[in-house]
Amino acid sequence: MADFAPAAPLDRFILRGSPPFAVAVPTHPLHSLSLGGASALWLGPDEWLLLAPEGEGAALAAQVARTETPHALFDVSHRQLGFVLSGEDAATLLNGAVPLDLSPEAFPVGMCTRTLFEKAEIVLWRTAASAWHIDVARSFAEYFQELLAVIAQADGIALA
Repeated sequence: MADFAPAAPLDRFILRGSPPFAVAVPTHPLHSLSLGGASALWLGPDEWLLLAPEGEGAALAAQVARTETPHALFDVSHRQLGFVLSGEDAATLLNGAVPLDLSPEAFPVGMCTRTLFEKAEIVLWRTAASAWHIDVARSFAEYFQELLAVIAQADGIALA
């Protein structure tokens, strides 16, 4: 059994540069950091995805703007959609199209990465032992949802 639903609306920014910034970001590869409702996900050596509840992104952007280190901040709020997949079979469903070891030992809570879900690029973030936040480009959202349903049916997993 797995639960699948759209995530709460989020403001999203891509932050590029080298820390320190006026906001906290994880400095270890594949890690995330959450503070006060906002989260930063490490996507590369000089790239982070910043997430904030919808409507709170302007305050986050203003905070980043106080950074003295050279950086770039891009609002990508309308580029992607977020989904939440949870339950005991969530990792099994994801592994139907994600070529990574998603066991808790290899992909612990708080880990995040940019990867592929079959043909769609996604950002995959383990938020709890059996819960995942997935960001996917709007243009691939329907494909992602349909393929997840196909995998669930093929594996005999109830998807609510």
